[in-house]
Amino acid sequence: MTRVLGIELRRSTAIGAALILLAVGVALLYLFDEGDWSTGWMQLAMTQRLYLGLLWPLALAAGAWQGRREHQAKVTELFASTARPRSHRTVPTMLALAVAVAGAYLLMTVAGGVSLLGTAHYLPPQALTVVAVGLLSLVAAAWIGLAAGRALPWLVTAPALAVAGLGLLLTIPGATRPRGWLALVFSPIYEMNMPDAYTTVPGRISAAQAIWLGALAVTGMLLFASRGWRSRVTALLAVTVGVILAVTVMPHRNRQVVDSVDPVAKALVCAADEPRVCVSRVHQGLLPDVVPQAREALTVLTRLPGAPTRVNEDNSTYLSDVPAPRSPDVALVRIRTGRTADLTAQIVVAAFERPYDCDNGPDFEDSLAAGFWLIGEPPVHEDPDTTAGARLRWQQLRALPAAQAKAEVAAIRQSALTCR
Repeated sequence: MTRVLGIELRRSTAIGAALILLAVGVALLYLFDEGDWSTGWMQLAMTQRLYLGLLWPLALAAGAWQGRREHQAKVTELFASTARPRSHRTVPTMLALAVAVAGAYLLMTVAGGVSLLGTAHYLPPQALTVVAVGLLSLVAAAWIGLAAGRALPWLVTAPALAVAGLGLLLTIPGATRPRGWLALVFSPIYEMNMPDAYTTVPGRISAAQAIWLGALAVTGMLLFASRGWRSRVTALLAVTVGVILAVTVMPHRNRQVVDSVDPVAKALVCAADEPRVCVSRVHQGLLPDVVPQAREALTVLTRLPGAPTRVNEDNSTYLSDVPAPRSPDVALVRIRTGRTADLTAQIVVAAFERPYDCDNGPDFEDSLAAGFWLIGEPPVHEDPDTTAGARLRWQQLRALPAAQAKAEVAAIRQSALTCR
């Protein structure tokens, strides 16, 4: 079988399909916003699943192109007249295409993972199942494409199937509304967009998706290998059973991935020495960059009465509204991979910011001005209007006697702590 599979890989479209899928997948990872997946392995796995929006139709087209090979070679009737079981010809073809598309998807994972090796120390097991389901979806698409190419062996079948596959993926969310959980069953890309640092995909969701995609793959296999009506009926039975089981396993509520949080990824991991600096486990690899800047910020903040003595990452989640624990002796800071160069100023300013669920307290411009007054530099912010307002307030503080300015800065800090 190994020798036959090797021959099939060389003489079929499998390797070409794999190269196209790999090139498109890696280009999507690195040419679009890398920040969407650079946090960790789960974010990479979910972003790959999102990009199945293009890869899945391509796998369909690759299967359809391969499925018309016998018709193109004009040997369909010749093979049909032989006593040799059709499965002897179809199994190597299906295996070759499955190995090709699965290999391309795994290499895409490796290509993205190279960028994560230095910073992503937390590998949740759910990320592996998300990748496995994505791989299974490509195999299912390729085998359904084989069946379609055999049934409709025309030149236009492959591109038409690619367009239809893309349209199907885009249509599923609207067609299943308001039952979004149904879209999660049938679409491998649904709710996979823009994962945050603590997002996860629960195992039951992956199980339901795997059941559906496995049934779809079996259906494609049976239709491609069929020689009579019994195989076709079995194929329809397989996909029907798959739908029933997948719908049964999937929890019947919406926003299941969007609202899911991985508590292990969110848990704090601290540096060994004092003063204590802690980040969430998913950002553990960033501790060497965070610790010196955090301790520098704590040194700056010692000029305040009741200054913070520790720094924790702000691991608040917003879609499931769970704020990070707050304490006067803890400075909170948001951390993002690739944006840790100016954490000292962020931590100092954060000590003057009100909680996001507080309607009172200081304006952000006052917080920015107070923080940079302690630092001794003019405030800067990515928004020019915010910078201008903060600099005006900062200049007012600079014009005051040192003791009075310090009292006003302390009052801003107290206002942030008490939300008044």
